[in-house]
Amino acid sequence: MTNRIDDQPTFVAHLECSETGKQYPADQLHGLSDAGKPLLVRYDLPALSLAIDRDVLRSRPQDIWRYREFLPVREKQSIVSLGESMTPLLPCLNLQDQTGGSAIYIKDEGRLPTGSFKARGLCLAVSMAKELGVKKIAMPTNGNAGAALAAYAARAGIECFVFCPDDTPQINIREIAAQNASVWCVNGYINDCGKIVGDGKAAMNWFDMSTLKEPYRIEGKKTMGLELAEQFNWELPDVIMYPTGGGTGLIGMWKAFAELEAIGWIGSKKPRMVAVQASGCAPIVKAFEEGAKHASPWANAHTVAAGIRVPAAVGDFLILQGVRESDGFAIAVDDDQILQARHEISCKEGVLMCPEGAATYAAYKQGLAEGLITKDESVILFNCATGLKYPLAPVENTLDYTKPIDYSSL
Repeated sequence: MTNRIDDQPTFVAHLECSETGKQYPADQLHGLSDAGKPLLVRYDLPALSLAIDRDVLRSRPQDIWRYREFLPVREKQSIVSLGESMTPLLPCLNLQDQTGGSAIYIKDEGRLPTGSFKARGLCLAVSMAKELGVKKIAMPTNGNAGAALAAYAARAGIECFVFCPDDTPQINIREIAAQNASVWCVNGYINDCGKIVGDGKAAMNWFDMSTLKEPYRIEGKKTMGLELAEQFNWELPDVIMYPTGGGTGLIGMWKAFAELEAIGWIGSKKPRMVAVQASGCAPIVKAFEEGAKHASPWANAHTVAAGIRVPAAVGDFLILQGVRESDGFAIAVDDDQILQARHEISCKEGVLMCPEGAATYAAYKQGLAEGLITKDESVILFNCATGLKYPLAPVENTLDYTKPIDYSSL
């Protein structure tokens, strides 16, 4: 089926179970497949490739909707937008000097609405929820996803319920509440919050917007891969270091690269995908090292990088698939490495990264030391949120302007 959005065709063909391949009709509300696995949006790529070429993008606004042929929204009026602009790719010359790396870049997703890359996924998920008639939604969150959901749901006029672990940063909790969502703190992990959402569907009649439990957040996160390809003039970087909790972005980028190759916009060379986790919650790393298809739930999860504290991911096998198919790897770093990396980047490059983003630089240095990455490889570090949304060290220096100032002591 081909409809039109803003005088451009959309090319969604069907949805597909990510494990069994069973097809499901588009334009209907779906959660997980019958096998309990994420559904993936499939497109009529031959038709898409005839309808658009790369040169067309140059004349379009620099936002995620420039890729509208690759996205599932059928009707223009369904779009729920807060101005999702393309995010900058920052060369890190000082980090290169320090590490000996030849090409290090930060993809700064903190510039997006609500200050994190969650805006990409939730923008698409809420737009599709609106298009498919959803009136009430709920999700578990470690913070930033809930903030993005609350913002887009408010703009769409959809009632929103959010459940988060009780140690979620207060700035996130207050942000969610300020944007008209009902937010509840739960004495458990994000998986415990997810169970509340799932168990409440019948009583509350809400749609479950948990990570990968609906098909469209992947499509929003996919735009990170489309942007990277365009920003690198369709010659992709060697390595992508990605902070991995639920892993939607890694899965989405790998899907984007496959679609771009299928229509001939890129060649067969793709980045090595690296799943970065914290040593206090590293189920994907453990599964990767054991050669397993699925990850066992992580007990007693803890890390300063709350966004990647996901003890069990429903899309674990898709994350591992992307890592292995790309000849990448999974790596865990300690909290003290994360905090040191954050300090180093802010002092050397002037970029205030979130802890999850800083984990990618810590992992890069560890990967260099272990021979997993070579210094001549070009590397992308994903900063998934602005560091302003996280606690910072207190500053206690004071001056009394009424007294003489000893400038030599400053």
